[in-house]
Amino acid sequence: MRLEPQRLAGLYLLVPEPIVDERGFFARVFDASLAAGVGLVTTFPEWSISYNRQRGTLRGMHWQGAPHGEAKIVRCLRGAVFDAVVDLRRSSPSFGCWLGFTLDAANRHALYVPVGFAHGFQSLVDDTELHYHISTPYIAAASRGLRWNDPRVAIAWPLAETSLLSQRDSVLPLLEELKPDEIF
Repeated sequence: MRLEPQRLAGLYLLVPEPIVDERGFFARVFDASLAAGVGLVTTFPEWSISYNRQRGTLRGMHWQGAPHGEAKIVRCLRGAVFDAVVDLRRSSPSFGCWLGFTLDAANRHALYVPVGFAHGFQSLVDDTELHYHISTPYIAAASRGLRWNDPRVAIAWPLAETSLLSQRDSVLPLLEELKPDEIF
């Protein structure tokens, strides 16, 4: 497994390095020693899946507020998604900036999302499933969100039309509307 640091500090792409033979391949997808060596969280007491029936389904942008901030490792096990993150760390030079990645069953990449980032995705095909490792248990009262189409953030979602979006996600606040205690 290779850890590829991204432009937003603390964000990493986890890239498996398959060992191939006539049977197929074997690849490590997480190495706690390697991750800890660059300062990543390595304990994930909560694991979740997200199944998305329709292409164009959009979920996000979500995080948990302090002191319940969560780091995540997100991997697409079936189908494909455009996975997006937004830096919500006030002291960061990249505050309000976003990055996007294609995660799919073919590339088998995972994204390490550190505490202080909003996270969301758009399914690129029908029947998409993601697997999350989450560092902090879900606490409903700490749940936060940022509107997926905030013009200040301007995430370039690859599919122009969103086929499914929850009512909650459609009315989340814009970045400028977030209260200081809602971001990091």
